[in-house]
Amino acid sequence: MSSSVIPSEQSQSLRREFSLWSAFAFAFAFISPIVALYGIFGLALSAAGPSFWWGFLLVFAGQFLVALVFATLVSRWPLEGSIYQWSRRLLGTTYGWFAGWVYMWTMVIAMATVALGAAGFIANIAGMEEPSNGTTALIALVILLAGTGVNLVGRGALKFFMIGSIIAEVIGSVGLGTWLLLFHRQNSLSVLFEGGGHDTDTLAYLTGPFMLAVAFIGWSFVGFESAGSIAEEVHEPRRDLPKAVLFSLAFIALVVAYSSLAIILAIPDLGAVAEGVVADPVYDTLTAALGAGIAKPVMVLFVIGFLASFLALQTSASRVIWAYARDGALPASGALSKLRGQARIPTVPILVTTVVGAGLFLLSIVAGDVYSLMVNFTAGGFYLAFLFPLVGFLVVLLRRTWTPAKFSLGRATLPVALVAVVWAALQFVNIAWPRVAFEQRYLDWSVWIGVAVLAVIGTLMLATVRSRITAPAADVADHDE
Repeated sequence: MSSSVIPSEQSQSLRREFSLWSAFAFAFAFISPIVALYGIFGLALSAAGPSFWWGFLLVFAGQFLVALVFATLVSRWPLEGSIYQWSRRLLGTTYGWFAGWVYMWTMVIAMATVALGAAGFIANIAGMEEPSNGTTALIALVILLAGTGVNLVGRGALKFFMIGSIIAEVIGSVGLGTWLLLFHRQNSLSVLFEGGGHDTDTLAYLTGPFMLAVAFIGWSFVGFESAGSIAEEVHEPRRDLPKAVLFSLAFIALVVAYSSLAIILAIPDLGAVAEGVVADPVYDTLTAALGAGIAKPVMVLFVIGFLASFLALQTSASRVIWAYARDGALPASGALSKLRGQARIPTVPILVTTVVGAGLFLLSIVAGDVYSLMVNFTAGGFYLAFLFPLVGFLVVLLRRTWTPAKFSLGRATLPVALVAVVWAALQFVNIAWPRVAFEQRYLDWSVWIGVAVLAVIGTLMLATVRSRITAPAADVADHDE
């Protein structure tokens, strides 16, 4: 009988109840084409015009290189906590601690952001045209509590919602996109080459509006690494998780690019959208094409996509917290690291994400446009978190101390790692660049404000727990019988 070596007690080992399909569905739901598309479509379109669509191809190409590196790392270290664990084993405990710290908070903030986004849809379905911040926060809190209940029930309920999400996404994205292309096409493909207008120089467009759109699009292609966050709950992780990481990103990119193309070609009045007259081009286009009676049920599919994304984010964040606690890297690690019930669920970390999420909702009521602040930070936060293992992997390769695992890129490993680092660094700078985009100037500095706050709090936190952090243990076994 084989068993997980971290930790030694069987009762405190995570149960392996996820398959390759489950891991793929988890990463798919985490990204969610509906969330990815709806969250950035209007912003990217208003920033760069219809030709922003080409940004999907650029971002996918860069992110696929990142996914190849992550597939290599998860094959070597299929450990709960993904980015935290990989970074720690590449360049040491302090380096890994800060990597996980950024990743953990980015996911918790993204979780709250997605819940607020879903609340907006629910309010729209209920006929609330302009819900107050308090109403939106209250709906988001109900979503948070319901999602926490699902996560506490066990992995079976989680898998059920992930599968439901994929069905909703396929119907809501691919099916709807096909219907729009076949029966409601209003524009020709030539609009994809219209961006800055006739008076805008091509170079100025590519380095200005288009790069701003690429910054927004960057939010669409994160989350594929989340399959690694549940690594110790997956059967045959070294074999299956690299596939889940790569397949989820590729499938998401295909669905998002296809759906966005369909919506662009179906927009009744691109000029009105460009001038800002249409606040929500996705909903406006669906209403124009399908009618309000059909558009609202379609919004229900959107809500399902948002809810599944929320669940995946909460699960991933709780697993990173648990992985920290298992290593003694957080205060109250004893309580945080305990697994409860027959399903062996990290209950306390899940509840911690609930409390933090509720706090963020309260902040959104009393502190102005916190939602925009959270949206801006999460995109930059993910790319900053990605940079930790990417840079660590490149350093280890240059030192010639890397040992390949089951999934390997062979001779292409070094060039892929190098280009992935360059891409992630440039995209982070592009996202974090404080270009003037909001009336409140502090929102333009959202990423840097978030990074500074996390750096200060993280440094103080690490100082209190450093002496209790255990050394990295052996890799987990592939089976837990």
